[in-house]
Amino acid sequence: METRNSAGSMTEAENLELVITRIFDAPRSLVFKAWTDPEHMVRWWGPKGFTSTIVGKIDLRPGAAYRIHMRGPDGADHWSQGVYREIVEPERLVFAGYWADAEGKPKGPESSVTVTFEDLGGKTRLTLRQTVFESVTARDAHRGGWTSSLERLAEYLAAA
Repeated sequence: METRNSAGSMTEAENLELVITRIFDAPRSLVFKAWTDPEHMVRWWGPKGFTSTIVGKIDLRPGAAYRIHMRGPDGADHWSQGVYREIVEPERLVFAGYWADAEGKPKGPESSVTVTFEDLGGKTRLTLRQTVFESVTARDAHRGGWTSSLERLAEYLAAA
C-alpha cells in the first residue's frame, strides 16, 4: 500500500515502511497462537527452505526478550532478536528487533514490527507493519522474506 503526499510522491518515511496484509482461512486465536507459541512458530517462521529454532523460552510479556535462529537452505545462519513491546491477545503483537550475530551482537539497525489480527468470522485478516528501514533495498528484502514466511504460515494453518 503506497501513501502519497499532497504532491503525489511518497515521503521518505513512507518509503521505508513495510505493510503487508493477508487473510488466513483460520480463526484469529489460532493465527495469534502461531505467532506466539514456539511449537507453532518453528513450523513456519522464516522464508521457504529455512528452518527455525526458538532460542530459550518465549516469555510473552512486554519487556521480555526473544531470540530466533534461522538456517537458510544454503546452510547460512541468521539470528533475529529483540524485545516484545505490546501483547494484546488475540488482537495485536508489537516487537522491536534486529539482526544479530551468533553471540547476540547487533548486525543492523533496530526496527519495529506491529502485527494485528482481525476476526473475520472464522478467518483472520493479518496486517504486518514494519518500520523503519535504512533503505528501500532493505525494506524490499524484508518484504520478500515476510511474504514467503506468511505463505508458509498459510500452508501450516491449512494443515493444522
